[in-house]
Amino acid sequence: MHKDLMLDSLDGLSVGDALGAQFFMVGRSIPDLLAGKPPAGPWEWTDDTEMACNLVADLRDHHTIDQHRLAATFADRCEPYRGYGAGAVVTLHRIRDGVPWREAAGAAFGGQGSCGNGAAMRVAPLGSYHAGDLDRAAAEAVRSAEVTHLHPEGIAGAVAVALAAAQAGAARRAGTRPTPREFITAVLDRLDDGYTRRLVRRARTLLGTSAEQAAYELGNGSRVTAQDTVPFTLWVAATHLHDYPTAITTCIAAGGDVDTTGAIVGGIVAAFTGSTDRPGVTGIPAAWLAAREPLPGW
Repeated sequence: MHKDLMLDSLDGLSVGDALGAQFFMVGRSIPDLLAGKPPAGPWEWTDDTEMACNLVADLRDHHTIDQHRLAATFADRCEPYRGYGAGAVVTLHRIRDGVPWREAAGAAFGGQGSCGNGAAMRVAPLGSYHAGDLDRAAAEAVRSAEVTHLHPEGIAGAVAVALAAAQAGAARRAGTRPTPREFITAVLDRLDDGYTRRLVRRARTLLGTSAEQAAYELGNGSRVTAQDTVPFTLWVAATHLHDYPTAITTCIAAGGDVDTTGAIVGGIVAAFTGSTDRPGVTGIPAAWLAAREPLPGW
C-alpha cells in the first residue's frame, strides 16, 4: 500500500478537475492554456474531487473499502453545489435518509443502476494506493463503485481507471515507463467484456493518432457515461504518462466533460509523475497546485 502515491494521485486528480471546471466559464481561452497561460486562480474543484477525498480519507484510516461506511460518508459529505448530477444527489440523499445503499444505487435509471462516469472519476487514488497489485486494485475498485454505480459499465469504468493508476504508480516505483500499448493492454487483460472494454480496445488501435481523432471515435465524456469517458482518458494517459501538463491540456482541448476527463487523467498521470520534474518526466506545475482551491481539512 502506497500512501505517497495515493496523495500524489489525489493532487493530480483535483488539479485536473479544478482546471477543467474553469473551462465551463465564459471567457476562458484554450489557446492561452496551450501556450502555458492558464486562468488565474483560485480554481474551485467539483464533486469529482470531493468524492475522491472521501475515498482517500477512508483508505488512510482503514486501508480497505467497507461499502456501508463509504456509502454513509459519500451521503453525509455530499455538497450538491459542487456539481453532482441529479441522479447522484437523489441516490445519496436516499442513503442519508436510511435507504440501504444497494437499494438506493440499484433504483437508478429504472432499476438498471447508473453507468455514469462518477465511479471512474474518483477512483485513481485508490488504484495508486494498490500500485503493483492489479488484482487488489480491481477488487477494491469494484467495491468503491458499487455503492453508487451498479450498472456493469459504471463498474467497468472504475476498474479500468484503478488498474491504470495502479500500473502508473508501479512504473514510477520501478523507474520504468510502459509503452502506450503495454499500458492499455495491462488494463484490457483484467476488464470484463462489455462496451467499455470494447472501446478501450479501440483506444489501443488509435495510439499514435491525434487527440481530436481519438475523442471523435471514443467520446469525450459529453454523454457523462463511463463508456463515453474512460476509453479516451486511457488513451490520453497512455500517450502522455510522462507529461502532466500536456495530458491535462489535451483533455481540455478535446471538450466534453472536461472536469471529469481532467480528473481521471490527472489522477492516473500524477501517480507516475508526482509534482516534481525528473529526467524525461514533467510533474504537476507548482503554480497549478497553488491555484487549486485547498482540499478539505478532513
